[in-house]
Amino acid sequence: MEATVSDERPAQESPATFRDVFGQSEFRALFAANVLSWVGDYLAKAAVTVLVLHETQSVALSAAAFAASYLPWLIGGPLLSALAGRHRYRRVMVLCDLIRMALMVLVAMPFMPAWAIIGLIFVATLANPPSQAARSALLPHILTGDRLVVGLTASTSAVQAAQVVGYLAGATIAVLNPSTALLINAGTFALSAALVRFGLRDRAPATAGAHRGHLLRETAEGFRIVFARPVLRAIAVLVFSAMVFSIVPEGLAAGWAAERTGGGMNAGTAQAVIMAANPVGYVLGGLVIGRLVGPARRLALMPALAVAAPAVLVPALLDPPPAVVALLAGACGFAVGGILPLSNGLFMQALPDGYRARAFGVMASGTQIIQGASVLATGALAERFPIPTVVGFWSAAGVLLMLVAAVTWPRPAAIEAAVQSARAESVVGSQHPPHRGPGADDRGREPARRRHAVT
Repeated sequence: MEATVSDERPAQESPATFRDVFGQSEFRALFAANVLSWVGDYLAKAAVTVLVLHETQSVALSAAAFAASYLPWLIGGPLLSALAGRHRYRRVMVLCDLIRMALMVLVAMPFMPAWAIIGLIFVATLANPPSQAARSALLPHILTGDRLVVGLTASTSAVQAAQVVGYLAGATIAVLNPSTALLINAGTFALSAALVRFGLRDRAPATAGAHRGHLLRETAEGFRIVFARPVLRAIAVLVFSAMVFSIVPEGLAAGWAAERTGGGMNAGTAQAVIMAANPVGYVLGGLVIGRLVGPARRLALMPALAVAAPAVLVPALLDPPPAVVALLAGACGFAVGGILPLSNGLFMQALPDGYRARAFGVMASGTQIIQGASVLATGALAERFPIPTVVGFWSAAGVLLMLVAAVTWPRPAAIEAAVQSARAESVVGSQHPPHRGPGADDRGREPARRRHAVT
């Protein structure tokens, strides 16, 4: 991690501000590019979900269409993320954006058969892991200390806002012309590529050619570093647990809205409101907790927020109307929005520089796979049981899961030790990169790393 003493001291004395973060021109470019690409993605996802439900009248198939975009993370997420660490981050992001732009234009063509559309969308989604891994690995080079946490809060909150815009626009445009939604998605990728190419410095890859090992070995090292180090493992458990239940209202929104409308809402409006509620809550939670609560207090609040997130969805058992469902989903999003930006910031700070892309691949793949599996599982259950019953009991199980994550959450001293250890390794790694293959030097340093992480 590139950091100096002057960068770190202000972050320790007081919380960073959005002015500090957006004062960095590179962050502004990266932020705008990320938001643009996500707006297009969610717009297309909402349109496809509506189409499948209308054509099949199946909640399970609608949920499967929603979950299909997560499949590439299962197949190639960690491997492609490790590959991103071998190349210049800016080049990776631009190339991935241009590939996705071209494929979305092809998908939008009216002569394209269904099987080809599915294949093209799958290939396009394969570009997500390396692109996001490169972005995640680059961000700590632009922002340091609490600025990184605030930057992640701004980015993840903006992504949730993009989700709201994409869902609302996608549900509306799908009724008129689905191809339009796909062309808009292609346009957002083109703009994102331009912002990245001309707004970011070109940096050398984290894994230099002379120090690269086998790609599969480097991918396995990503899993090892995440799950072998106690602090990183605790963060992974917390993040993965949050994904199990928080995505469910969105994934089942189309079926839920079709089964129970009320309060003057038609099915389309009810679906849009339910799907948008969680990201709206996430934005509010990230902004309120990220800006009004100091770094130490945020850390202390995490266990309580972790348990509250699924608990607020348990009243779905009472079969409330869509407006109340949206409030419950929004409350869940608020709690998760208070957890994830800080968790992500801690995770990136507790990683040595050379491991960031690979570890991101592990985390991003895990969250995508868990979300897809959760929607598939609850969608299948909703074929046999009422959706409110499924969501209520699923969330009750989430409370138990989050209690485990809260109990195993590390103490602040252990987190600080892991961050300092990662910073020291990054400095050493810049002179002697850790990716040497299975030599004695790499093995010899590992026990010292682990001891420092749990001090």
